[in-house]
Amino acid sequence: MPDMDVALKDAMQVDGAIGAALVDRGSGMALGIAGGDKDFDLSVASAANTEVIRAKLRTMEMLGLREKIEDILVTLDSQYHLIRPLTGRSGQGLFLYLALNKDRANLALARHQLKRIEGNLDI
Repeated sequence: MPDMDVALKDAMQVDGAIGAALVDRGSGMALGIAGGDKDFDLSVASAANTEVIRAKLRTMEMLGLREKIEDILVTLDSQYHLIRPLTGRSGQGLFLYLALNKDRANLALARHQLKRIEGNLDI
Protein backbone atom coordinates (compact mmCIF):
# COMPACT_ATOMS: atom_id res chain seq x y z
CA MET A 1 0.00 0.00 0.00
CA PRO A 2 1.33 3.44 -0.84
CA ASP A 3 2.49 5.68 1.94
CA MET A 4 1.74 9.38 2.32
CA ASP A 5 4.49 10.61 -0.03
CA VAL A 6 3.38 8.27 -2.81
CA ALA A 7 -0.27 9.28 -2.29
CA LEU A 8 0.60 12.98 -2.53
CA LYS A 9 2.70 12.35 -5.63
CA ASP A 10 -0.26 10.48 -7.16
CA ALA A 11 -2.57 13.38 -6.28
CA MET A 12 -0.24 15.76 -8.11
CA GLN A 13 -0.64 13.59 -11.23
CA VAL A 14 -4.34 14.49 -11.40
CA ASP A 15 -4.89 16.77 -14.41
CA GLY A 16 -4.82 20.40 -13.30
CA ALA A 17 -3.33 19.71 -9.85
CA ILE A 18 -1.91 22.82 -8.17
CA GLY A 19 -1.20 21.32 -4.77
CA ALA A 20 -2.12 18.48 -2.44
CA ALA A 21 -1.89 17.88 1.29
CA LEU A 22 -2.67 15.27 3.89
CA VAL A 23 -4.05 17.13 6.89
CA ASP A 24 -4.81 16.34 10.53
CA ARG A 25 -8.38 17.54 11.10
CA GLY A 26 -7.85 18.01 14.82
CA SER A 27 -4.91 20.39 14.64
CA GLY A 28 -5.14 21.71 11.08
CA MET A 29 -1.50 20.74 10.54
CA ALA A 30 -0.44 19.42 7.16
CA LEU A 31 1.33 16.09 7.65
CA GLY A 32 2.54 16.14 4.07
CA ILE A 33 2.46 18.62 1.20
CA ALA A 34 3.10 18.43 -2.54
CA GLY A 35 2.99 21.34 -4.97
CA GLY A 36 1.88 24.84 -4.16
CA ASP A 37 4.09 27.91 -4.54
CA LYS A 38 4.84 31.27 -2.91
CA ASP A 39 1.40 32.54 -3.92
CA PHE A 40 -0.42 29.40 -2.74
CA ASP A 41 0.65 28.35 0.76
CA LEU A 42 -0.66 24.82 1.30
CA SER A 43 -0.01 24.99 5.05
CA VAL A 44 -2.35 27.96 5.37
CA ALA A 45 -4.92 26.36 3.04
CA SER A 46 -4.76 23.11 5.04
CA ALA A 47 -5.41 24.86 8.35
CA ALA A 48 -8.24 26.95 6.91
CA ASN A 49 -9.94 23.98 5.26
CA THR A 50 -9.97 22.23 8.62
CA GLU A 51 -12.53 24.87 9.62
CA VAL A 52 -14.60 24.05 6.53
CA ILE A 53 -14.84 20.40 7.59
CA ARG A 54 -15.61 21.28 11.19
CA ALA A 55 -18.40 23.64 10.12
CA LYS A 56 -19.95 21.00 7.86
CA LEU A 57 -19.77 18.34 10.57
CA ARG A 58 -21.48 20.70 13.06
CA THR A 59 -24.21 21.43 10.52
CA MET A 60 -24.78 17.75 9.87
CA GLU A 61 -24.98 17.09 13.61
CA MET A 62 -27.56 19.88 14.08
CA LEU A 63 -29.63 18.41 11.25
CA GLY A 64 -29.36 14.91 12.65
CA LEU A 65 -27.67 13.58 9.51
CA ARG A 66 -25.84 10.33 10.22
CA GLU A 67 -24.04 10.08 6.90
CA LYS A 68 -20.34 10.32 6.08
CA ILE A 69 -18.93 13.19 4.07
CA GLU A 70 -17.59 11.78 0.82
CA ASP A 71 -15.97 15.03 -0.20
CA ILE A 72 -16.45 18.77 -0.05
CA LEU A 73 -16.06 20.92 -3.15
CA VAL A 74 -15.26 24.62 -3.14
CA THR A 75 -15.50 26.20 -6.58
CA LEU A 76 -13.65 29.45 -7.25
CA ASP A 77 -13.41 31.46 -10.45
CA SER A 78 -10.27 29.65 -11.57
CA GLN A 79 -9.89 26.72 -9.16
CA TYR A 80 -11.56 23.71 -7.61
CA HIS A 81 -10.68 22.74 -4.05
CA LEU A 82 -11.52 19.15 -3.06
CA ILE A 83 -11.52 18.10 0.58
CA ARG A 84 -11.85 14.36 1.19
CA PRO A 85 -12.06 13.09 4.80
CA LEU A 86 -10.37 9.71 5.13
CA THR A 87 -12.69 6.92 6.24
CA GLY A 88 -10.31 4.03 6.89
CA ARG A 89 -9.36 3.11 10.46
CA SER A 90 -5.78 4.30 10.03
CA GLY A 91 -6.92 7.59 8.50
CA GLN A 92 -9.50 8.67 11.07
CA GLY A 93 -9.22 12.40 11.73
CA LEU A 94 -7.30 13.08 8.52
CA PHE A 95 -8.30 14.50 5.16
CA LEU A 96 -6.85 14.81 1.69
CA TYR A 97 -6.89 18.28 0.20
CA LEU A 98 -6.43 18.85 -3.53
CA ALA A 99 -6.42 22.20 -5.33
CA LEU A 100 -7.00 22.11 -9.08
CA ASN A 101 -6.79 24.55 -11.97
CA LYS A 102 -10.40 24.76 -13.14
CA ASP A 103 -9.49 25.15 -16.84
CA ARG A 104 -7.33 22.01 -16.88
CA ALA A 105 -9.17 19.70 -14.48
CA ASN A 106 -11.93 17.20 -15.04
CA LEU A 107 -13.82 17.39 -11.75
CA ALA A 108 -15.51 13.99 -12.00
CA LEU A 109 -12.24 12.27 -12.85
CA ALA A 110 -10.39 14.15 -10.09
CA ARG A 111 -12.96 13.01 -7.50
CA HIS A 112 -12.64 9.44 -8.73
CA GLN A 113 -8.84 9.56 -8.60
CA LEU A 114 -8.85 11.06 -5.09
CA LYS A 115 -11.14 8.24 -3.93
CA ARG A 116 -8.74 5.70 -5.44
CA ILE A 117 -5.76 7.38 -3.75
CA GLU A 118 -7.58 7.25 -0.42
CA GLY A 119 -8.35 3.56 -0.90
CA ASN A 120 -4.68 2.77 -1.50
CA LEU A 121 -3.27 5.00 1.23
CA ASP A 122 -1.59 3.28 4.17
CA ILE A 123 -0.87 5.53 7.12
